[in-house]
Amino acid sequence: MIATVRTAVALRAALAPWRREGLRIGFVPTMGALHRGHATLVEHALAACDRVVVSVFVNPTQFAPNEDFARYPRTEAADAALLERVGAQVLYAPAVEEVYPPGDATRVTVAGLTESMEGAIRPHFFTGVATVCARLFCHVQPDATFFGEKDYQQLLVVRRMARDLGLGVEVIGVPTVREPDGLALSSRNAYLSAAERAAAPALHRALQQVATGLRDGASMAALRADAVRALLDAGFTEPDYLDLRDAETLAPLDRLDATPARLLAAARLGTTRLIDNIPVQRA
Repeated sequence: MIATVRTAVALRAALAPWRREGLRIGFVPTMGALHRGHATLVEHALAACDRVVVSVFVNPTQFAPNEDFARYPRTEAADAALLERVGAQVLYAPAVEEVYPPGDATRVTVAGLTESMEGAIRPHFFTGVATVCARLFCHVQPDATFFGEKDYQQLLVVRRMARDLGLGVEVIGVPTVREPDGLALSSRNAYLSAAERAAAPALHRALQQVATGLRDGASMAALRADAVRALLDAGFTEPDYLDLRDAETLAPLDRLDATPARLLAAARLGTTRLIDNIPVQRA
């Protein structure tokens, strides 16, 4: 049966026997409302590690005042049941005060990677992500941690933060898990109405169409307008961004070359903001 712990002290006590045995500990940080995408992260962690800890913590510092912190789904009982089915050994579910103690005055900022796309639209976001991940890594002290590539910019930010701070944790990306129609799995998909859910795969289709054009030699500038039009026709708002970026540095690109690249997009459908990305490389 999965063990649920709520304090760093209890977590250290739970993990101490594993450390004495020299077992490799994997960690999957989440905000709960778990779905098949999270289960896939745990499965990857179990394949690479001897034991797996999963955190469920809705992190207040990555939400702006006008965002959905209060209504973000909180389903701990269902989350614990899913984690038990998939085979995780420990659920870490700390209170806010455990992660951000009274008088807390420290934040972690990663320069460069955070200044475009999600960072430009949500300037508070990556400081919140880097800070909570650094603190959770200190609590868990894992050998490896697993993040979905759906949040690709976040994956690169966490990887850079862990490396720069010498935290000794390997940050591993796991390919995006999708519905059969291409929609990337996300806890926020629960916000979509039936009509919006039917329209939502247009975001992935638009990225695929742009990728095809890029591989045929077209420029991103030439392809973006058609992709935006397709999204608007499907009911999305004007995208916050629809960019071709270097897969490692996130430097903007206009055409494919030998450099591995990533197409990334974010747009609202009704009241729900969806993000997606796909790798793209010259044939």
